[in-house]
Amino acid sequence: MPELADQLLFSYGTLQNADVQLDTFGRLLEGEDDVLPGYTVDYAEIEDHRIVDLSGLAVHPVVRATGNPRDKVVGKVLRITADELDAADEYEVSLYRRVSVMLASGREAWVYVSV
Repeated sequence: MPELADQLLFSYGTLQNADVQLDTFGRLLEGEDDVLPGYTVDYAEIEDHRIVDLSGLAVHPVVRATGNPRDKVVGKVLRITADELDAADEYEVSLYRRVSVMLASGREAWVYVSV
């Protein structure tokens, strides 16, 4: 029996890229628009050449909490399996850590934030 895609992952950057999804998850994911309130986007230089080659970008967005409800990050909610969540953890470099957040839609999802 196939594993259920019961994890929600909020993506605001390269995990929305088709090449990254195919390499990381082995399939393309459908996303639904959503918003992460109380966060803002910064940018970080990525030194892992494999990630840079895959994403095509040497600088990736990274979000950080501000606590200000006026701040928001627009992105997509991706429905993935627990194994795919593990694969996303492997894709994300040490500049990021995964946390659980509440989105503007009221859904709880994982997101990668600044360390």
